[in-house]
Amino acid sequence: MPTPLPRTWLVFLAASTLSQLGDAVLWFALGWAAASHGGQVAALVLTASGLPRLLLVLVGGSVADRVGARRLLLCTEAVMVAVCLALAFGLDDAGPAPWLLATAGLASGVVSAFSLPALGSMPRRLVDDAALPRAMALRQGLGQAVLLAGAPLGGILVATVGLPTIAVADAVCFAAVLVVVAVLRPRREVVAGTERFWRSLSDGARVVARTRGLAGALVLTGTVAAVVLPVSALLVPLLGRESGWSAGTTGLVVAAQAAGSIGVALVVARTGTAGATWRAVALGLAVAATGVALVAASGEGAPALTAGAAAVVGVGTGVAVAHLAPFVLGSAPRTHLARVQAWTALAQLAPVVVSNNLLGALAEQASPGAALCCCAVTLGVCALAATRLRAATPS
Repeated sequence: MPTPLPRTWLVFLAASTLSQLGDAVLWFALGWAAASHGGQVAALVLTASGLPRLLLVLVGGSVADRVGARRLLLCTEAVMVAVCLALAFGLDDAGPAPWLLATAGLASGVVSAFSLPALGSMPRRLVDDAALPRAMALRQGLGQAVLLAGAPLGGILVATVGLPTIAVADAVCFAAVLVVVAVLRPRREVVAGTERFWRSLSDGARVVARTRGLAGALVLTGTVAAVVLPVSALLVPLLGRESGWSAGTTGLVVAAQAAGSIGVALVVARTGTAGATWRAVALGLAVAATGVALVAASGEGAPALTAGAAAVVGVGTGVAVAHLAPFVLGSAPRTHLARVQAWTALAQLAPVVVSNNLLGALAEQASPGAALCCCAVTLGVCALAATRLRAATPS
């Protein structure tokens, strides 16, 4: 029976998950408010949040390693408390004006570029290496549950309590993380040297390139993200519209994919990962590829069959991520934890920006099923590539 995870990690995970849920609810509410001004305003709000995160995440990772992840999180969480409260007062005074929504998106995007690498490095700072896969699997499962619950909960709260109250509640969630971070003490908070900032920034790329297996793992992570994330966010909704499903039915198909990932994550959190990391990653990606192909084939049929195929996608990606993520974080030197996490975030964010547009165009010109088949083939190639990466794994 595996030893229990440290209490400090469980408390931090509970607080950060609560904050993630508050953020998911708030961003659904802001997106809903922005959509009332038209598609251009909604796109502007999303861009104002996403672009700074993409451009500054490497800077955020370097800063976290230089000053310490805990110290940086104390700053970022405090700033987000202020941002949410200012947003609440602004909404109460001016309503959901486009300039206010875009400003809130910009502030959130800038702050999250600094907080994401620090948050991503915390499992290794609070948990022993032997328990790292279980800790990260539990974090993955809770993160998927937040994504699953965020939109429905946001819709209910928008209709009942209103946007300003949601912003205040999100401030309370960030304050909870601030309190927890203030009282906890990481087991191994190693701060990087005092080299110049630009040298510190480039040093993260050097470590990724020179650490055996790490560059290949990040390329694989980015490729998988580019074809898996659009399945639920873009292609299944397009498939649902083509097949004449209702929004609720389409949402259940998306939920089935998330449920598959959650189930795997909870199993790994209890039992740990398999010993043969890359074999498990390859198997998971092969299962995911099969699931995506089944989604493409069953789209014209009963939604229940498509939901079952989507659950297979979730199980496969859950197995792959549960083994790949601990390898990436566990391979990083302790002086470069946040910088490696920043490169991981960039590897996931940047390809999806491109693949969403390419897959959307393919779905429009051909069909959503054709775009899904493209994703399935790519995942199959990734599964084969994972078997080749096995030789690069450090002993």
